[in-house]
Amino acid sequence: MTSGQPGTGNARPTPTGADAESRPATTAAAGAPTQPARTSDKSPAETTAPQSPAGDGGATGAAPNGDREADLAPGGPARNNAARRLGKKGTAAKQGTAAKQAAAEGGTANSDSAPKDSTPAKDSDASKDSGTVDSAAKDGTPVGDATKDGEPAKDAKAGDADGKDKADGKDKAEDENKADGENKADGEAKPVGPERWEAFASAPEPRPSIFTRAGRAVGRFLIHEWTLATLGALALAVLMTWPTLRYPRYTLPQDYWDPSLQSWQMAWSGHILLTDPARLWQSNTFFPELWSFAFSDTLLGYAPAGMLGSGPEDAVLRYNIMFVLAHALATLGAYALARQLGAGRIGAAVAGVGYTYAPWLLAQAGHLHVLSNGGIPLALAMLARGHGWSLRHGYRPERRHDGWVYAGWLVAAWQLSLGFGIGLPFAYFLAGAVLVAAVLFFARRLRTRQAVPFGRRLFAADVLGGVLFAGVGLLMAFPFFKVTELHPYAERTIGDVSLFSPPVSGFVTAPAESRIWGGLHEGARAALPWHPEMTLLPGFVLYALAAGGLLFSVWRLRHRLLLLAGVLVTMAFAMGTRFFDGTFTYVPLFEHLPGWSGLRTPGRLMLWTTLLLALLAAGAVTALTDRVRELTAQRIPSWPGPWLRMATLLPLLLVTVEGLNTTPHPVVPTQPAAMRSAEGPLLVLPSSQSLDQHVMLWSTSGFPDVVNGGSGFTPRQLDDVRRVSQSFPDQTSVDYLRTLGVRTVVLLRGQVAGTPWEINIDAPVESLGISRQEVADAVVYRL
Repeated sequence: MTSGQPGTGNARPTPTGADAESRPATTAAAGAPTQPARTSDKSPAETTAPQSPAGDGGATGAAPNGDREADLAPGGPARNNAARRLGKKGTAAKQGTAAKQAAAEGGTANSDSAPKDSTPAKDSDASKDSGTVDSAAKDGTPVGDATKDGEPAKDAKAGDADGKDKADGKDKAEDENKADGENKADGEAKPVGPERWEAFASAPEPRPSIFTRAGRAVGRFLIHEWTLATLGALALAVLMTWPTLRYPRYTLPQDYWDPSLQSWQMAWSGHILLTDPARLWQSNTFFPELWSFAFSDTLLGYAPAGMLGSGPEDAVLRYNIMFVLAHALATLGAYALARQLGAGRIGAAVAGVGYTYAPWLLAQAGHLHVLSNGGIPLALAMLARGHGWSLRHGYRPERRHDGWVYAGWLVAAWQLSLGFGIGLPFAYFLAGAVLVAAVLFFARRLRTRQAVPFGRRLFAADVLGGVLFAGVGLLMAFPFFKVTELHPYAERTIGDVSLFSPPVSGFVTAPAESRIWGGLHEGARAALPWHPEMTLLPGFVLYALAAGGLLFSVWRLRHRLLLLAGVLVTMAFAMGTRFFDGTFTYVPLFEHLPGWSGLRTPGRLMLWTTLLLALLAAGAVTALTDRVRELTAQRIPSWPGPWLRMATLLPLLLVTVEGLNTTPHPVVPTQPAAMRSAEGPLLVLPSSQSLDQHVMLWSTSGFPDVVNGGSGFTPRQLDDVRRVSQSFPDQTSVDYLRTLGVRTVVLLRGQVAGTPWEINIDAPVESLGISRQEVADAVVYRL
């Protein structure tokens, strides 16, 4: 065994041969216990042991105790080394700083830049560099003391090595602290810290201005689902009702009879609510009848629109705008209901389009109070949202929100104010839904014997909202009860219902306005007694999607069966007296439910059938889109994904195409110049149900009282006026009109062909005590 001489500090000779291959290259630190080297503040050059010259004391090989004491004695190599390090503290500090900078910059320092008195690397670092694994004994015996033949070194002790390491570490720590102190005192060395890298850090994001924040908020609003749904519904409504907005001041969809009446209704409600609200139900038509505004559905909910503009042209423009908006609201409402119940976006879009543009509704293009049905699904969606209920997920109490409940009841009340034609069945449906929900709620509570969460706020919202809805219904119903009291003959009979009850074939027959099926179903329509109210095809595509929804859907099986039952029941009610004479369906409602006797067209209940079919279709399309999404996520490569997703739009495209129409848009008759300056009360001749609706529209210029009027029924007094005035001008008719309070009669030359007035229009009137004046194409008589 070879070892260093005592007191000389010389390292043992470098092993050769097989021993050199099995030992680390830097054996100077072999006597120290295996510990991880500190590399946080050392360069790569410092982590490798330098080759110390002889007599420098840089080797730290293990030595006997006597040698160790001589090495640490005054004047010994260790003390001399410490003295030299203290004497060169300035140089060491600078060299240490340079090494740290080199390490921070990722560079590699060479041996010349490393301080000569730096501590050699320990066995752990040497082992890493050499790629070998030292098998040191667990008792701490250094591996470096092993000889070629594997015998342990003589008298080597771990304690001596530990003592030497601690001494060297202490000296080095003192040197570094003093060097750092001198650097701080001299001010020559710059502090090394995170601030020196601030130039390389990313600049802080500037605080956005108020305009930037507003722009971002607007951007988020524009790309929101409900914004896109609303804009899409509006755009689709414009396209599907075209050319309604092509000449909106001069044409009306379908015909110019009922649309003229409804144009007047909106204009009158807006005008009178601004000028004399107490006279709302005493309209300027049907003079001198009372409660004349309640002779038909009023569209009172559109009164705010009626406050804008004046005159017939503005009334026609207003009607056309509301006609388009009614389609958009129906689409959005059905979309919202389907989404709330758990359908996907494409499925909900199919429900919205199928509900709004069902072919049977094309025959109702002239009845705005029937097309204005969007409040029904929208109110149901809001109420379901407020109660935390959906068809797909059931009752979720954590999603309750009384604000949506208030909004739902408010929209329901607004829908009821548009008319009882479709509002009355909606009111009974809500009443039944509330009753069923209450029964199920308490039944579940009794079954589980646990308090089902509901909440006082939600209960209060339902009570207040229900009271509001009922109050609006009673206020709207009161004038109609007065009309029935004053005109008992105006009440419908079961015979009237039979005239408008459609047969089973009506559910597969399209109206003439359908672009796809209108021409093909001409023969089927000819077999129907009154085809405008009996062609009830909701769409063959909708039928097919709903049938598929019974087999493949996101709705539970029991929900699908309930929807199917609802479809069949509403169809039976829509048939009126054609389904077993209505004995078990329509007749009990007609005879026992208040207000139901005022409905003479049971086919309009097809609205509920269409909504239920649309929900079944939405469940099927949603299941299809979910399956396609799963398939595209699993496919590798995913290139067919976009095409598969586009294929899910096919049901929406087919439903839309089936709703295309050929609805005519006739030009509205021009208002006679005599109507603009005539003083009321006045009578316009000739007078009939269809012609009087034009007179009502013309009367929107100033709203003078007029005897003319058209509605769901004709008052007997108006019948008498039409009968007596056929001989006008003569003494009998003049005296009768004076008795009613009529002061002006306008006789239209363009309408007298083939009537008694064709001969009497130029007869002298001096003997009758009245005056006669030609005004453009009319003759004005002042009584």
